[in-house]
Amino acid sequence: MLKNRTALVTGSTSGIGLAIADALAAQGANIVVNGFGEPEVIRAAETQLQKRGVKTIYHGADMSKPAEIEQMFRAAEGTFGRVDILVNNAGILRDMTLIKTDEASWDIVVQVHLKGTYCVTRPVFTHMKERGQGGVIVNTSSTSGLIGNFGQCNYGAAKAGLVGLTRSMALD
Repeated sequence: MLKNRTALVTGSTSGIGLAIADALAAQGANIVVNGFGEPEVIRAAETQLQKRGVKTIYHGADMSKPAEIEQMFRAAEGTFGRVDILVNNAGILRDMTLIKTDEASWDIVVQVHLKGTYCVTRPVFTHMKERGQGGVIVNTSSTSGLIGNFGQCNYGAAKAGLVGLTRSMALD
């Protein structure tokens, strides 16, 4: 179903992100693998996806660094010519109660989840619109953002922000 399509999946070296990338690869999509980890973890993720008969590239863009995110998009575009699917899955946790949350712990969680999603979505959204062929953008949120969770004020705020961003992007 997705042959000759390209999916960029952030946070796709393990866990939910790798499962999403694998499901897309199973349908024939080429995959831009993104995330952190030991080289063995990254190679294992790529090997798992390539067994599906698709092409992959890896880019370790840090979702808190806009210049790296832009480089990742350019690498995807340069390798595959297009991005048809974007799944914003990358994230980090710094679980602690509000009283114990320092500013740095707040900032990095909000920056990775919310600003990172904005920074990777903007060039992909623009690319899709300019191409005139549309595409799919999926942003992952969490029950922490929808109903809250103990010790996750920073994470919950970032994930709730993604809900607002997603709704507004859909209108754009």
